[in-house]
Amino acid sequence: MIDRRPLLRAMFDAAVAAAQPALCLPPHLPRPPKGRTIVIGAGKASAAMARALEDHWPGPLEGLVVTRYGYEVPCQRIEIVQAAHPVPDAAGLQATERIRALVTGLTQDDLVIALISGGGSSLLVAPGDGLTLADKQAINAALLKSGATISEMNCVRRHLSSVKGGRLAALCHPAKLLTLLISDVPGDKPMDIASGPTVADTSTCQDALDLIDRYQIALPAPVRALLESAQGESIKPGDPRLAQLDTQIITAPQIALEAAAKVARDAGLTPYILGDSLEGEARDVGKTLAGITRQVVVHGQPFKPPCVLLSGGETTVTLRGKGRGGRNVEFLLSLAVALDGQAGVFALAADTDGVDGAEEIAGAFATPDTISRAWGLGLNPRTSLDSNDAHTFFQALGDSVITGPTLTNVNDFRAIVIEAPPT
Repeated sequence: MIDRRPLLRAMFDAAVAAAQPALCLPPHLPRPPKGRTIVIGAGKASAAMARALEDHWPGPLEGLVVTRYGYEVPCQRIEIVQAAHPVPDAAGLQATERIRALVTGLTQDDLVIALISGGGSSLLVAPGDGLTLADKQAINAALLKSGATISEMNCVRRHLSSVKGGRLAALCHPAKLLTLLISDVPGDKPMDIASGPTVADTSTCQDALDLIDRYQIALPAPVRALLESAQGESIKPGDPRLAQLDTQIITAPQIALEAAAKVARDAGLTPYILGDSLEGEARDVGKTLAGITRQVVVHGQPFKPPCVLLSGGETTVTLRGKGRGGRNVEFLLSLAVALDGQAGVFALAADTDGVDGAEEIAGAFATPDTISRAWGLGLNPRTSLDSNDAHTFFQALGDSVITGPTLTNVNDFRAIVIEAPPT
């Protein structure tokens, strides 16, 4: 049987390449303004976006963007600052204060270009009134462990910040503001990408409180007081300070999946994109896609093999065990356990930013002999899954996918290759 891991890696690499800022940002750039051009930004792709902007901007330029440690790209006119992700740190706080100062006091002849991508929620950090960085760190860590979706987490974050939820856009007024977004969220909603610092927000403080209560997250007293007083309310649609706002999504998960689909077709396999915004507990999504895979293998429904099932989105992991987490590897281990050595099925699940959970590992491969090889090493697949320790599981098998910083982020990538049955 052909080892399909090289094909899976080629599809993943094509997905990442299709979302590179150097390719997708230049067509969205406007003409230079009469006044100054200020560049700001935050996210795992923001430094690469800044470099792409510099390379194609004909006039004067200045600014600052903050990216994740290790994701720096050299720029000449735009300063690049590095900070922590997924839990914010003092470097992010200081960079955010400097960004706020850059956009204060501008005129209507000036242009602000905001470069926003996934990861910006943690990198662009400015606690709301009465809150501290420690408060934000505690809430962020609790949200990451809670099982809340990215949209739910960002709803809470928007109402505990002095820059998210459109507040940074309000500071830019009366200058024109162009926001260029790389989407890493299901549904590609601008207010959910990096918690929407430069776009209007339709959610409320009460929505945030409801989510806090739903996931039983303990709140420091100042945090609950801010939400209950509604002083943490975000900037709403129709606010006159957003009148000069232009928001454009320059790349998104669907574009990455289409690039992977082309690689599959070129290899002689028919690709099927199941969706670019699949959500839910990672292990549950793994079971569901295992069920679809078995239907294809056994009955040739809804697709006939050989084929490739592609999907994107962002699953969640509710940490109950003492493992290292990682939603892509947890999905993959759940898939492998459910398939239990199904012949002719190979899979890859990885995060397009190169980091799955808190690990410098993008994801992993699963093969028809994943489960048998694990037992041969003395690993119990179900115990690893129950402990949220899939990273350790796949590392032991030598099947981790490690890319280093990819300089972009269009969320999770999943591919399942299903071979034709033997004749």
